[in-house]
Amino acid sequence: MSVEGINAESVTDWLQSRIPDLTPPLEFTLIAGGHSNLTYRFVDRTGAAYVLRRPPLGHVLESAHDMGREHRIISALAGSAVPVAPTFGLCEDRAVNGAPFYVMGFVPGTVLHDAAAAAALPPAERAELGHHVIDVLAALHMLDPDAVGLGDLGRKEAYLSRQLKRWIKQWEASKTHEIPEMEETSRLLEAHMPEQVGASIVHGDYRLGNMMVGGGRIRAVLDWELCTLGDPLADVGYLLNAWQEPGEPGAELTPTGIGGFPTRAALCARYTRATGRDLAGINYYRAFSHWRLAAIGQGVYKRYLVGAMGENRGMDLDAYRNSVQTRAAAALKLLTG
Repeated sequence: MSVEGINAESVTDWLQSRIPDLTPPLEFTLIAGGHSNLTYRFVDRTGAAYVLRRPPLGHVLESAHDMGREHRIISALAGSAVPVAPTFGLCEDRAVNGAPFYVMGFVPGTVLHDAAAAAALPPAERAELGHHVIDVLAALHMLDPDAVGLGDLGRKEAYLSRQLKRWIKQWEASKTHEIPEMEETSRLLEAHMPEQVGASIVHGDYRLGNMMVGGGRIRAVLDWELCTLGDPLADVGYLLNAWQEPGEPGAELTPTGIGGFPTRAALCARYTRATGRDLAGINYYRAFSHWRLAAIGQGVYKRYLVGAMGENRGMDLDAYRNSVQTRAAAALKLLTG
């Protein structure tokens, strides 16, 4: 059975030269849940499982979805305190599959996309996992980028100003309708930008939905396409936004909103102890995160409209459009109190 985005014959030929024990035929399945790069799980005749990542189908924004970059980052972090999947190779020859791709080992476990997945975890395991989530983030931020070969991944200084420029450009390229909250938040973020203290590897999308977990631990951090060098507090603000607490609006639908996980305050205290970094101004970074997610979400929304992400897979486009508005409003509220 053919799978959109995979030329099974040529990809299999390429894989056989990189994975010695691979036993065709291979069965490819698109993994649901990704709205950016496309992720496929494939198994060979013996049941051995792997993962293939490639860019979205059709036109994408300039410099986005860089497979070589993502492969390089994951490979560099192998053996560090940040758990990642093993890599098997990068293909930059578009003749093989129409676009670059790379291959990783499949790490068994669970991705906590929603409350139902988290509800299967015992409360004690939820607490342990929450502690490991912030510990791994602290470990990532304490790594010396030069020591792991990623010192030239990006500029270390002026992270926020670079990010604001990038996502304002993304917003303008993807805008399909006016959202005044986006424009006002852009202005306030530029006007009240804090001074960056130090620099680190920044994941850019660090949340439970981008982790393979099991036994109260992260088994692999996934989705490194937004990773760069810069202000580590951007990652912290992003994680806190995704870390809803019981009783908050809509929290019952989220993994951490069902209870049993550490509070945001507990995460902040643990991160400060591990890194020595002051989180007193973290609301700016939370606002920045909501605003950036709104810009990213608008790009995804537009790509779905033009069919660049392959099959729609039942996505509610109106709900996605509304989520961009909600993010923008949340960002503005954090900045204005």
